[in-house]
Amino acid sequence: MKKRSDITEKIMFGVIRGASLFIILFLFLMIGYIIKSGYTAISWEFIMEFPRNSMTEGGIFPAIMGTLYLMIGSSIISIPIGIMTAIYLTEYAKSPKIIKIVRLGINNLAGVPSVVFGLFGLSLFVVFLNFGTSILAGSFTLGVLNLPVIIRSTEEALQVVPQTYREASLSLGATKWQTIYKIVWPNALPGILTGIMLSMGRAAGETAPIMFTAAAFYTPDLPVSVFNEVMALPYHIYILATAGTHIQETRHLQYGTAIILILLVLLLNTAGLYLRYRFRRKLKGI
Repeated sequence: MKKRSDITEKIMFGVIRGASLFIILFLFLMIGYIIKSGYTAISWEFIMEFPRNSMTEGGIFPAIMGTLYLMIGSSIISIPIGIMTAIYLTEYAKSPKIIKIVRLGINNLAGVPSVVFGLFGLSLFVVFLNFGTSILAGSFTLGVLNLPVIIRSTEEALQVVPQTYREASLSLGATKWQTIYKIVWPNALPGILTGIMLSMGRAAGETAPIMFTAAAFYTPDLPVSVFNEVMALPYHIYILATAGTHIQETRHLQYGTAIILILLVLLLNTAGLYLRYRFRRKLKGI
């Protein structure tokens, strides 16, 4: 019996290792293919110049800046709302029924396809609120899209903080808010930062929501107002690959833009890991 259990355990571990190696191999193959197909486009001019000659020449500077604008705008909207919602659910909400209803709504919101968020943003922000196709409309749409990620990650980070920390603080005369601000928040911050960076990376890579609310095929200048439309890296890739007039001629530019987008998301994730590491060391007093 024990021998059979050992064999089963070895088989399952082998399957798990195989699945993990397959995922890693697939990731390297995908990134390798993108780099191989687009590395010839990468240059300083490609990063810093505007597109020219029907997108077949020049660079992607306005698309990079537009992506950064949308990332920052969506973060300004989603981070405060998401964190405050998570704090309420974890620290203040007492009714299990209310908590269950709110969490059910959050989980359903997380499962909605991004194209539906795009149509929602088009109806509410672009048309009803008359923001037009703009950075503001795109930022609000991406902000709503990212709310579930920030709420869930913040909730999990707050729940990891031991309950004894809260009890000790309250027993010493601290108020509920002082306990959250001085004790719970610093200990949960590394996990919260991870969720924020993940949400920013998601905002950088979404195409469908900004297609209806913020993105433009081409803009001759950088935006000067939140009511201007912008170019963005994911939409730029989509246009070059599907709707451009010189699809084959711009193939290397498509993959070159994808490389820049991957690097941008990688930098965000690296920054998140670094900040998490720093805050954890600070908490431990190292």
